[in-house]
Amino acid sequence: MRQLLVVTVLWAFSFSLIGQYLAGQVDSDFAVLVRVLIAAAIFAPFTLWRGLPRPLLAGFWLAGALQFGVTYLCLYRSFSVLTVPEVLLFTVLTPIYVTLLDDALARRFNPWALLAALVAVGGGIIIRFQPLEGEYLTGFLLLQLANATFAAGQVLCRRLLARYPTEQPLHRFFGHFFLGALLLALPSFLIFGNAERLPHTALQWGVLAWMGVFATALGMYWWVKGSTKVSAGTLAIMNELHVPAGLLVNVLIWNRHADLPRLALGGAVIVASLWLNQWGRRQLKPRAAG
Repeated sequence: MRQLLVVTVLWAFSFSLIGQYLAGQVDSDFAVLVRVLIAAAIFAPFTLWRGLPRPLLAGFWLAGALQFGVTYLCLYRSFSVLTVPEVLLFTVLTPIYVTLLDDALARRFNPWALLAALVAVGGGIIIRFQPLEGEYLTGFLLLQLANATFAAGQVLCRRLLARYPTEQPLHRFFGHFFLGALLLALPSFLIFGNAERLPHTALQWGVLAWMGVFATALGMYWWVKGSTKVSAGTLAIMNELHVPAGLLVNVLIWNRHADLPRLALGGAVIVASLWLNQWGRRQLKPRAAG
């Protein structure tokens, strides 16, 4: 639990740092690539290539491609059309995706999760009450893909570590996670990147370095390690803590003129969707037991 809380604080600042110093100024594909390269370099000296189950290593490559590669490529692009508070609040659906994926792998179906997702979308519409079209819709959909892939990576890592126990500590093979992310981050920059929008100030390079070391390398490592020490329900709740924490950081430090009443109302509806999802799961347990 302690590791998940530390990562929550790190990521709470990350959203605002991206929005304030990188989004619209530094090429998003380059920013993601630098974070992956830094993280991969940190774990490279410890990485084992032999003596580990092949499905475990292949699974970590896939998890990295999903949970960091696809997720962060979509996340950075969303900042070009959404504000930091909107990005934070629209990532609130991640626990719903965790629930749906976990149920699917367990061959269950939970209609409450789908209802809760619809309620959460309603909260998102309240936050920005206007037709969902153009760039705004694009940003919203990008974040839903990011949410789904981030959830998939978490579920996959938990199941891999449970199914293929090994005497080797996690840091001896966690480098494979970032190598999987690199499979997407590098081609994405080579194909879509803009070399004219590389960092041009020491502050931008510093933000990228800080995020590469702490939010990416250590943050993802602690998150995966911490996720194996808590229940799936606790993990889902921890996925939500970055939203109020991130909003608090953004509003107090950078965005003092935000529409707080609308954010509060929409956020309350989204939080209610999480309660609905948890309540629905409790209603299904007696039926499943019978």
